[in-house]
Amino acid sequence: MHTLCDKTGAPFQDEQVLPTREQLRTDVISGVRLGINAVPLLGPLTGVGQYTYRLIAEMQQLMPQQPWLFYGTSWDTRVRTAAPAAVRQVNNAIKRLLPRPHVIARFLKQTRFSAGVKANGITLYHEPAYLAFRFKGPTVVTVHDISWIRHPETHPEDRVREMNRVMPSVVRRASHIMVDSEFVRREVMDYYGVAPERVTTVLLGVSPEFQPVAPLHCAPVLQQFGLQPGQYLLAVGTLEPRKNLSTVIAAYAQLPDAVRQRYPLVIVGMNGWGMESFSDSLKHMIRRGEVRLPGYVAQADLPALYSGARLFVYPSLYEGFGLPPLEAMACGVPVIASNRASLPEVVGDAGLLVEPLDDGGIATYMRALIEDDALHARLSTAGRQRAEGFTWRKFALETLAIYRKVLA
Repeated sequence: MHTLCDKTGAPFQDEQVLPTREQLRTDVISGVRLGINAVPLLGPLTGVGQYTYRLIAEMQQLMPQQPWLFYGTSWDTRVRTAAPAAVRQVNNAIKRLLPRPHVIARFLKQTRFSAGVKANGITLYHEPAYLAFRFKGPTVVTVHDISWIRHPETHPEDRVREMNRVMPSVVRRASHIMVDSEFVRREVMDYYGVAPERVTTVLLGVSPEFQPVAPLHCAPVLQQFGLQPGQYLLAVGTLEPRKNLSTVIAAYAQLPDAVRQRYPLVIVGMNGWGMESFSDSLKHMIRRGEVRLPGYVAQADLPALYSGARLFVYPSLYEGFGLPPLEAMACGVPVIASNRASLPEVVGDAGLLVEPLDDGGIATYMRALIEDDALHARLSTAGRQRAEGFTWRKFALETLAIYRKVLA
């Protein structure tokens, strides 16, 4: 782990405390103009979008100069959450009418990116979403996972082609690579042959709003979905094959009818690629009200939705970090998670880890957390305690240490 130092080289005493601007002005970052690709903010905030938002929010507080944000066609210092309608229309036209739309769109974005770099005097570039643009100065790239390589069957073919086309040169050019877990660090070093000193793990954080919400205060949110506190099971994730929600459904189907009637399974997330692979198995339970798909839920409603659940299940096949189980633990909800990839680093012994394709094992754990109040209480407490160690401020200070390293 890197630490942020003052001008004498001594570490600041408390990494959770915000350094003063006077301290930062004496640092190597004092004159830096940081550029961040903010395109992931232009839509519903899934994992990479949340990462980008928190990175920007922290750097706006920590950097002596406000970071410049690139939105695909323009630059700004203000946070946006949606692309202008004209930009969306152009992007849709490129996808619909032109051959190799990813190549053409990337060329156009690179042109606008380079023009903004020159106009705004950008001296350090952080790419939070893999596909860094060409930049002549120090470049930090965040690689959240290499799922398109390890599990190409869980991505659309055009996405796999684009990642394989662009990422090798991105990795070669990067001054430093940030990853979300030691699992991904090993993946990047093994697959791309990157030297260990060029890759640093910086664990993500959980936002302060994720904390236990009392049943009385959960009620207004839960009523929107026809739910009662403590009387539903929850899964969160984009409805796509990698999230392995078909196994969650298969496990849930093994619970007794009476249990399913009392505890519906709520799956929160946008429709993604590959929905048709499990739609048939859903129809019967959806008709009976046992499985509910509310779609994308606003970030402000998630703490109440987590807090009201009897349990949270997240058997992802491949995850670079996994924010949802951490958020659930912070809200005091017992977690069932996959024992693969990075998830053991996040959940540790504060949750129940299981083979992600073992629907019988998941069903057993579901039933245990429904019926065993002592186990439920123990994991609720353990999860909250573990989540306290993951903060976005700690993430930001370790990120600043990487900036200092590449600038030096």
